[in-house]
Amino acid sequence: MKAMRYHGGREALRAEELARPTPGPGQILVEVRACGVCRTDLHVIDGELSEPRLPIVPGHEIVGIVAVVGQGVTRFDVGERVGIPWLGHTCGECRFCLSGRENLCESAAFTGYQIDGGFAEYTVADERFCFAIHGDYSDVEAAPLLCAGLIGYRALRMAGDARRLGLYGFGAAAHIAIQVARADGKEVYAFTRPGDREAQEFARELGAVWSGSSEERPPEELDAAILFAPVGALVPAALGVLAPGGRVVCGGIHMSDIPSFPYELLWHERTIQSVANLTRRDAEEFLSLAPRVPVRCETTEFPLAEANEALRRLRMGELKGAAVLTPGD
Repeated sequence: MKAMRYHGGREALRAEELARPTPGPGQILVEVRACGVCRTDLHVIDGELSEPRLPIVPGHEIVGIVAVVGQGVTRFDVGERVGIPWLGHTCGECRFCLSGRENLCESAAFTGYQIDGGFAEYTVADERFCFAIHGDYSDVEAAPLLCAGLIGYRALRMAGDARRLGLYGFGAAAHIAIQVARADGKEVYAFTRPGDREAQEFARELGAVWSGSSEERPPEELDAAILFAPVGALVPAALGVLAPGGRVVCGGIHMSDIPSFPYELLWHERTIQSVANLTRRDAEEFLSLAPRVPVRCETTEFPLAEANEALRRLRMGELKGAAVLTPGD
C-alpha cells in the first residue's frame, strides 16, 4: 500500500510503499477513503509532541470501509463505513478508565502517534475505538468530525452553559464548534489572527455576532472563551474579556508558554481549563448530534501524495476550514 511516513526530526513526510497490515484479534483493517489533516499532526512533525513511535504514519481523522475483520470482532462487518479518531487504545484498568475518564488513561495510545494512522491506503484499528458515521456526509466531509469536531465538542462541554462564547483561532475546530454552539442558542464571538479578514468573514457567515482580531476587545463581556489557537499569550488576553465567573478553555494538545499575568485577570472566580484528548462517549454523542444540527464541514481536498503541502498550508494559516487527504488515484 501507499503511505506517507514520518521518520523524525524536522523531515518532511516520505512517500513509501508498505506491506498492507493484517488485523489481529479485536481489530479491523480499514480501507482509507479520507483522512483529515489536523494541527496535532503538525505538533508531531514539528517536534512539539515528543513521543511518537518512529517511523509513524500520521493521521487521526480517518473515514474508511472495513476490508477485513480480525478474530472476535463483533461491532462491525466487512463493507461498513467507520470513523477512527485520535484515541486508539486505553488499558481499561487504571483509576482514570475506571472513573469514566479514559481520556486521561495512563497507558493510552493514539492514532497517528503511537499507532499508524490514516495517511495511507489502509490502516488497522481496535474495533472498540471505531465509530459509525451517521448522516449523509461524504467521506471527505466526515473526516474533520473525527478530531476537529470531537475536540470542539468536548471543549464546548467544558465551557458549560455560557451564553456569550468566544472562539480564538478560526480554523477547522472552530468552524465546527460555532455551528454546534449556535444550534444551542449561544452568541459566538470569533477572534482571528490580526488582519485575517477572510477568516473573520467566514465566522460571520457561520453566525458569529462579532468577529475581529485576537488583539481586540469584543463589544460584550464573555461568559467563556475557547482557545483553538496554540498561542499561550491568548490565555491572559481571553481572561481580560471574561465576565466574573467566566472560564477559558484551552482546546489544544500543545500550546506555547503562557506569559505571566496579573492576578486581577483571574480574580472574581475566573478559571482556566485544559482539554485532554477525548472519550468514546464524546465520539458517540457528537457523531450522533452532528447530522441533527446539521454540522457542515468546509474542506480543501488534497491527494495523499500532497500531504506535505497540506501540512504547509495548515501551518501558514492558508486554509479555510479543514484539509483532507484522499488516497485514490
